[in-house]
Amino acid sequence: MKTNLLILAIGFILFGGSCASNQSENILWYNRPAEYFEESLVLGNGKMGASVFGGLETDKIYLNDITLWSGEPVNPNMNPDAHKYIPAIREALKNEDYKSADSLNRYVQGLFSQSYSPLGTMFIDFDQQDSIAKYHRELNINEAISKISYEVDGVTFTREYFISHPDKLMVIKLSSSKKGALNFNIKFESLLKYNISMDENIFSVKGYAPYHIEPNYRGDIPNAVTFDENRGIRFTALFSIKDSDGDVVSGDKTLGMINGSEATILVSVATSFNGFDKNPATEGLDDKLIASENLKKASQKSFAELKKTHLVDYQSYFNRLSLNLGKSEAPNLPTDERLKRYATGEEDKYLEVLYFQYGRYLLISSSRTDGVPANLQGLWNPYIRPPWSSNYTTNINAEENYWLAESGNLSEMHHPLLSFIENISATGKVTAETFYGAGGWAACHNSDIWAMSNPVGDFGQGNPVWANWNMGGVWLSTHLWEHYMFTQDDKFLRDNGYPLMKGAAQFCLDWLVEDKNGILISSPSTSPENLYLTPEGYKGATLYGGTADLAMIRECFRQTIEASKVLNLDSEFRLKMEGALARLYPYQIGKKGNLQEWYHDWEDADPKHRHQSHLFGLHPGHQIDPINTPELAEACRTSLEIKGDETTGWSKGWRINLWARLWDGNRAYKMYRELLRYVDPDGVKTSYARGGGTYPNLFDAHPPFQIDGNFGGSAAVIEMLVQSNENEIRLLPALPDAWESGSVKGIRARGGYEISMEWADNILTKVRVSSEKGGRTTLISAGKQKEIELGMGEQIKIDW
Repeated sequence: MKTNLLILAIGFILFGGSCASNQSENILWYNRPAEYFEESLVLGNGKMGASVFGGLETDKIYLNDITLWSGEPVNPNMNPDAHKYIPAIREALKNEDYKSADSLNRYVQGLFSQSYSPLGTMFIDFDQQDSIAKYHRELNINEAISKISYEVDGVTFTREYFISHPDKLMVIKLSSSKKGALNFNIKFESLLKYNISMDENIFSVKGYAPYHIEPNYRGDIPNAVTFDENRGIRFTALFSIKDSDGDVVSGDKTLGMINGSEATILVSVATSFNGFDKNPATEGLDDKLIASENLKKASQKSFAELKKTHLVDYQSYFNRLSLNLGKSEAPNLPTDERLKRYATGEEDKYLEVLYFQYGRYLLISSSRTDGVPANLQGLWNPYIRPPWSSNYTTNINAEENYWLAESGNLSEMHHPLLSFIENISATGKVTAETFYGAGGWAACHNSDIWAMSNPVGDFGQGNPVWANWNMGGVWLSTHLWEHYMFTQDDKFLRDNGYPLMKGAAQFCLDWLVEDKNGILISSPSTSPENLYLTPEGYKGATLYGGTADLAMIRECFRQTIEASKVLNLDSEFRLKMEGALARLYPYQIGKKGNLQEWYHDWEDADPKHRHQSHLFGLHPGHQIDPINTPELAEACRTSLEIKGDETTGWSKGWRINLWARLWDGNRAYKMYRELLRYVDPDGVKTSYARGGGTYPNLFDAHPPFQIDGNFGGSAAVIEMLVQSNENEIRLLPALPDAWESGSVKGIRARGGYEISMEWADNILTKVRVSSEKGGRTTLISAGKQKEIELGMGEQIKIDW
């Protein structure tokens, strides 16, 4: 392999990389195969995923299905007496006995989440190939198609890959420019339990996932991965070859072709997952039948038909929004080399656009399955015990995945999360009652495909600093109102959104208690993954009245109040929320001028901690801004200055949004550039000390890979260009000096509006606003404002 890589490098130099003259705003490309997962090119249709390496002797392709997880339906009534410890914790806090409160809080814990599983690895073995030249590997995000081409002794070999949402499978076309030169064999391996069989030239894999996996951070413990042939999600993977001009050959565990020049491989996968509350082994879907039917239908179509259908579907979403940041003078280098060059401070506006659109590409590719949102790694995971279980981490990460959905004109991709919220509210009703003695519904730090909602920690093994946070449901509920604000979909609000919002608000009402001054606070409280330092030197997690808790509760109350007004429902319940809202412990500014994270003006154990949950009211909330709450906005700025700019990938994505909400475009842009800092691929063997950045395939480096940084970074670009609420739309509120001229088409704004605009010399010049539902709003930019009113389906064009 090393010899071939050397030949590849020499070939690329000799031939000048001439095949790499594509539009660099939409194409990732490389002049060698991937060696690591973080170099692979990923494809997905919102359910099936593939990570393509593009190797020469062997092309390795990791396969995933977003519904393939360990575990089975959770029993939410796992710790029925947990709520009985809440009064004792509150009493300890009342007595300022924080050590006892931390200890007692461990009794309010349950099981860990399950893990997202890899389906397996497909291998396509080719003839030993020497004298390789003109190797080119690319992913065109405008088409969601990956291609590979190279030459061997004057013969051109090409590969083309895509995963179709309409046809529900992966399509691979292989070809050579010389008759009889194409020979290959398909093989399969998996970390799961599986069997391989051949049935009329269909390579069939049948297997099942573990019924339990311990989180990777628990280390090497006994029975970390446990299988039972009668338990767990089942899966099927089918491989077939069609439209070949060679001889199709098969063995016990291989399927291939010899002496041909073209062939199309179809890969169909399915699982038995049938809902969060259905046993996948006894009540599951017929995965083999589903995979077989999808394969049969696709086999009747030509490659051209499959490709056309795929493009029409994918581009109907991707092409809704375009961004132009002006002309770039950057050379057209391979993407990994572009990242390295960019990290030295060089200009590359096309790379900035590419990263932004790549986030939209990833969301379309990973979020199209009802009730199963994109997880920590989106859709792409090769590990049986992936980092942090590749689960739903609801103290920021799951939500950050979807900041882009509405404003980025991909509202349909929000539905998997919105429907998941309904699932988690079902288990969350039991969690609220048994863990907290409250009504409504609650969700905590982690969840999974089974919609578990309990606080994790394995019944006392977890540190309360991360295990006991219980505001996940409250935060998730804000996505329901956000969806309504962007779509103005009254039916969704009435039938789906409001009942769930009301349940989250009810939990908040029941959870709040009075402090010694009669002010409402949450108790016990933690601030996600951060520790306070008392004046006496105690480092603790459990306290009362945490700023993050109250910010999320405040947002939940305000949104649910507005929703009840829109629907003209629940006036008595609305009065309760309004009364509680007025009595909430207010934001506090500390002695350093910072926004306090804790009830008291205490130090953080780590002042530069990656979480900044107490700034929720600035972003993603709508409680703090430089005009209406200037003192609080300045306190947020001070908090960010104290934390600094160096942090993990997802955290950096969030901070860019925060700086944008402070209307500091240059600071936001500085951190956006840092988010694109090149990080070497290294799988999961990594260190926090290296900081966040971007891997060669543009995956976000936490490190390791987490997809939330991609989505947060893309969302932040929109926040720099457009910010909105129910009454106004701010245009170019945080435009950096570096983006002096440009245009954008298709950004969505709250109120149901779509925005297209142009600017020059950092000043807005033209804007077009359209609306399907109609409405009235105020446009604001550079100190000027204009009130507009649109009817249904109308648009207005303004020379600013």
